[in-house]
Amino acid sequence: MTTSSNPAGQEQLTDEIERTRADLGATVEALAAKTDVTTRAKQAVSDTAVQARQRVSAATTTTARLAGSTTQRLAEASRRPTVRKTVPPALIAVAAAVGTTILVVRRRRAAARLVPSGPAWLRRFR
Repeated sequence: MTTSSNPAGQEQLTDEIERTRADLGATVEALAAKTDVTTRAKQAVSDTAVQARQRVSAATTTTARLAGSTTQRLAEASRRPTVRKTVPPALIAVAAAVGTTILVVRRRRAAARLVPSGPAWLRRFR
């Protein structure tokens, strides 16, 4: 072996060892980060808080937009007069008569069920 090739080989070996140590250090740091539950929990809380702020911001923007359109619609509706149609009195009278008739018929049928009249086999046919 020549003396000139030996120092170059040692230099390469030293560089390779340094790279391996750096890779090993990064691997150890990654494993330590995975086992650090407290830091991971804090990071998860931080991420969730950021997402919540983004959602609140989006909801606020949407609500403001909808409120603006609702305000415009209310302003337009207040400018237009509304005409309410009245219910004819005859319709009210007919509805009251139908309701009263239903009530009377139900009460009579309930009273007839309470008072037995005739044989039991005949009550089935009422």
